[in-house]
Amino acid sequence: MQIKEINVLVLAYLGDTIYENYVRKFLIKQNIAKVDDLQKNAVKFVSAKAQAEFLYKMIDCEFLMEEEISIIKRARNYKTTSHPKNCDIVTYKNATGLEALIGYLELDNKKERIDEIMNFILK
Repeated sequence: MQIKEINVLVLAYLGDTIYENYVRKFLIKQNIAKVDDLQKNAVKFVSAKAQAEFLYKMIDCEFLMEEEISIIKRARNYKTTSHPKNCDIVTYKNATGLEALIGYLELDNKKERIDEIMNFILK
């Protein structure tokens, strides 16, 4: 199966775990020693609102390539009516787009590009 044929929500499912792993490692390297504090700090990066804001910044800075934007758009345009109670559907879809991109890059073995994206977010 081609990566481009994989359901974008499946890509987002994978991307979510990779994204969160980067954030957790980053926070641990900041010498945050308490799990409760790690969790509070992680929300600043892993919430749908935060992910959508990082995505907007990358788009505004023209940081993303055309192929990457097409993956994001596929995920944003995917027909879904469910979303978390704490955010609106547009925010949720943008966050899903970022996660789908990370999942896509992982399956395409573009780990350096994931590093670049996560460095942009975590800087």
